[in-house]
Amino acid sequence: MRAVVEQLEASRIREVANEGLGRPDVLKFWFGESDEVTPAFIRDAAMASLQAGETFYAQNLGLPELREALAVYTDGLHPGRGAAHWVDRLAVTSGGVNGLMLASQALVQAGDEVVAVTPVWPNLVAQPLIMGAQVRRVPLRVVADGPRAGAWALDMDALLAAITPATRLLVVNAPNNPTGWTLGADEQRAILAHCRRTGTWILADEVYERVYFAGDTPNGTAPSFLDVAQPDDRVIVAHSFSKSFLMTGWRLGWLVLPSTLTATFSKLIEYNTSCAPVFVQRAAAVALQRGQEVTPALVAHLRVCRDTLVPRLRALPGVILGEPSGGMYAFFRLEGHGDCLQTAKHLVREAGLGLAPGSAFGPEAAGWLRWCFASRDTDRLVQGADRLRRWQAL
Repeated sequence: MRAVVEQLEASRIREVANEGLGRPDVLKFWFGESDEVTPAFIRDAAMASLQAGETFYAQNLGLPELREALAVYTDGLHPGRGAAHWVDRLAVTSGGVNGLMLASQALVQAGDEVVAVTPVWPNLVAQPLIMGAQVRRVPLRVVADGPRAGAWALDMDALLAAITPATRLLVVNAPNNPTGWTLGADEQRAILAHCRRTGTWILADEVYERVYFAGDTPNGTAPSFLDVAQPDDRVIVAHSFSKSFLMTGWRLGWLVLPSTLTATFSKLIEYNTSCAPVFVQRAAAVALQRGQEVTPALVAHLRVCRDTLVPRLRALPGVILGEPSGGMYAFFRLEGHGDCLQTAKHLVREAGLGLAPGSAFGPEAAGWLRWCFASRDTDRLVQGADRLRRWQAL
């Protein structure tokens, strides 16, 4: 066994979840997914494909029909170039996490330097480590006071100073899991300009692009590197059907990449998974065609969820919490409870409340807790906040 693999840390979120598995009384907010099932018309499309006998291999890069639908979808969110511009820059992957791993395989080799903006979903840091890279973390900072107290923000000077000609890859996730921090378009331009000078690749995880609450962009999505990058820039953007289409268990994602890399990624997909299942791709194509029936309503509901939970948490003693501008998480510190892993376990056992420990996302987030507010029933969020309040009073 390779030492780097043996040394990978087991999921602390799973460690907390194991405390509550099999307990129906626990309100579970630890995983990053909605508790709503995938809409029926998407499930029906998959079943129709299976009934039609579509159980065979498909193209490495994805069904042409799905790639064409993704091109139309991408151009709708990032207009100006036309759908034809995007078709040859798309690779369908077996989940967003698979797409991110493929990017690391394509770009990173042993000894390379990778810079990551943290705290972040742990897979994004682990994947370059698996490839043998040296990962340098650039932490977001916590806003100490003012109306945004408790929110997380980027120290641009620190990030640019960390990215040198020796930096092979920058990994950035915005809107960010777990903090809700979102990059601005001007920040993206500054990062891109700097990475052009240093020759650094950018891997942008933008799976929460549609789950954006600020509403200050023309199409209502979070700012994207696709809006500022040129076709030949060293930029790869990762997406997934998981969040915006309620398809977490389907394991389907896609990458937008320079067309010069498309053939390379076709080979990598062959050697990793060969292809995504046809019936899943058929379902995804229908999800794109009827996406207006899913995503806008989902994001509107998530805003209600956020606005239900955040004020209740802020009203509790010792809670430090900034309102997230994107994503589906309330990320907060509970003063007096520095060991967030043990705190999360105590909350499961003593309050019937399942949250994720901040330390799962890096040492920068030690002492914080992540609450996924993607709940179809906002009463569950109210009940959860009440349970936290009563636990604090014990």
